[in-house]
Formats: sequence, C-alpha cells, structure tokens
Amino acid sequence: MKDKGDGFRLQIPNIRELWSIDPNITFLNHGSFGACPQAVLSIQQQLRAKLEAEPVRFFVREWEPLIDESRHQLANFVGADEQDLVFVPNATTGVNAVLRSLHFCADDELLTTNHEYNACRNALDFVARRSGARVVVGKIPFPLESPQQVIAAVLEQVSSKTKLVLLDHITSHTGLILPIQELVRELQVRGIDTLIDGSHAPGTIPLNLPDIGATYYSGNCHKWLCAPKGAAFLYVRRDKQPEIRPLTISHGANSPRTDKSPFQLEFDWMGTDDPTAYICVAEAIKFMGSLLPGGWDELRRRNHELALQGRELLCDALKVLPPCPESMIGSMAVIPMPQSWENRNFVSVRDELLDNFAIEVYLIPWEEQPKLLMRISAQIYNSIEEYEYLAKVLRKLMVDG
Repeated sequence: MKDKGDGFRLQIPNIRELWSIDPNITFLNHGSFGACPQAVLSIQQQLRAKLEAEPVRFFVREWEPLIDESRHQLANFVGADEQDLVFVPNATTGVNAVLRSLHFCADDELLTTNHEYNACRNALDFVARRSGARVVVGKIPFPLESPQQVIAAVLEQVSSKTKLVLLDHITSHTGLILPIQELVRELQVRGIDTLIDGSHAPGTIPLNLPDIGATYYSGNCHKWLCAPKGAAFLYVRRDKQPEIRPLTISHGANSPRTDKSPFQLEFDWMGTDDPTAYICVAEAIKFMGSLLPGGWDELRRRNHELALQGRELLCDALKVLPPCPESMIGSMAVIPMPQSWENRNFVSVRDELLDNFAIEVYLIPWEEQPKLLMRISAQIYNSIEEYEYLAKVLRKLMVDG
C-alpha cells in the first residue's frame, strides 16, 4: 500500500471534519467504541473493493503480507516482538481466548477486582463455573487517593491457591490507570500469571508490553488508536503460546508450515472474514501520529490535559471533589454525580442529555457511594467548549431537579 507520509498531516483548521461524527452532537464518549477517521475508512474501503474484485487472489496471495506489515507496525507501537502478537476482533475476544484455553481445577482461585469490565468478568465467571474454580474479588475503593490502594486491594486477596489474576489496565467504569507494572511484578514474585485487559490503553498511554511483564495482554485498536471497528490484539508471552488457542479452531491447527508459529497460524486464519480492519491498524497509527507536530507523545499529552480540564469544569459545576489523583487519569475522566442524583435512572439521564441537549456522554451506575458516575472522553477532535456546554447543562438540570 502506498505510503501516505506527510499527506496525512492536518491541512484544515477544523480537525473534527476529519471524522464522520455528527456535527450536531457534542460527542464526549469516544471511549465506548472509538471513532475512525475518514482517511482510514477510505483506505479500508479501497481494500474491501480490492478483496471483492478478486477474492481468491486477495485471500490466497495478498492478505497475509498486508496483515504481517500491519502487525509489524503495531508491534513497534506497543514495544513488542511481532512474533508475540496476533490480531483479534476486540479485547474481550482476546481475554476469552486466554481464559478458555487455560485449565483450572476446583481448588484454584481466579482473582480480579470490583472495577473489572463486565464482559471480561462474565468470561472469568464462566470458566470458573465450568472448572469449579473460585472467583475472588479485590475491592478497590472509589474515590481513592493513591495507586497504593489498588496494589493493597489486589495483593491482600492473593493466596496459595491463586492461579491467575485478571486486571484492567485502564478501568472502563472508573477511568483509572491501574499500577499494572507494579502489580505484575509483585504477582510474578509469587508465581502467579496475569491477564491484562488493556482495552483503553493503546493510544492513551505509552506501552512496552515486555516491560510490563504480563503473561497475557489484550488491547483494542479501534478505540484510542482510531482503527476501524473489529481490530484488536492479543499478546502472549512466548513460553505460554503453545497453550493458547483461538475460540475458533480452523486450518491452522494442523498446518505443516514452519515459517510461522502455530500460535500465529491458528489466530491469523479462523475462517473467511473481512481482515481489512486489521490491515488498517498500521494506517491508523500513522494517521493519528501525524496530526500534531509532536506525534503520538503530543497527542496523548493533549488528550490527558483536556480530560483534566474537563474534569475540573464538571466537578466545579456539580460541586463535587475529583475522585482520584491526576496521575491515574489518561484520556478519560470520571466525575461522581452529587448525592441528590443517586435516585435518578442513569438511562433516563443519558437519554435526556442526548435527546434534549445533543450531548453524548457515558453514565454508569456504581455499587457504592457515589451511586452514579459520569465518564468523559478527550480525543483530539474534542474542545474545552464542549465540556463547558455540558457543565452548563448539568447546572440547569440540578436547578430544575
């Protein structure tokens, strides 16, 4: 594929025009599903046209080198060896592939936290019920004052029966960057494997997967990397790869090829599918890194600072305190809603904001005080004026009751 080079650099003043997002919506929920730039979608459409023009040629001769090149660029971005990465449709699929490949017994304990993403917690519960293993939950407080509270909440639940720990790198509901590297190190000392759900991490914080040291790591590319939907990756430490099988067993299971590992041969081809989202990951990394003079470092810093500014505005408007240190925030920030809102239905509030004020923002019920949380996202197409507008609307809703 042609190298776009500097052709990807922003040429127009309104950066939001590079996306297809409805201009009438104040879109503050990039974190849920991401949003793919038009330039990357255009490349994907070209690939799809090429696929459909000659499907046999594409699948027999062309797709694998394109996948390999995209994986090479992704490996560089996350600091990994490309031999240790495979593409999967989403981070949840990667977590499921690991959990359903491993074998547990009735005496085993599988440890997670009360901040774990619901889909992955369901997968953990499924394999526990199937094997008779027990799920143990570390209670991370929220609000909290320090990453040390996270470390303490996890380690105090470790026992001689703990076989695996499942952790979010950045929590979905509370937007916390967990101290994953420190936790992995402490768990490794105890001989415990770690499975990290890195759904929000790629593109939000710098990654070097070998330095993190997790046994398994699954991350999305369609969120903060802004690749097309259906693009994610699974990293598996080299010594563990023979154990991990894809959810769909296909031709790779008995492939005679020796140029790639069985791990990649199995995951790379699980049956006829549209691989263009995977191929476009490299294009998304290049595109997003070209938007600001400082590349990805400047983009991540800009989004982090905007998330903090938005949080400050909203906390002031709602007269609540920030629930965590600034160091635990990436490109998302969570604001605890006032106690007077705890009986409001989160779906009703969400729908009112969208239907009456054209604001798309994430609201989450929480198990303890505060009972209702609001999560804002900050992507390059967002501006401080959007959070000011949300703050104004929330003040109005507080007055109106």
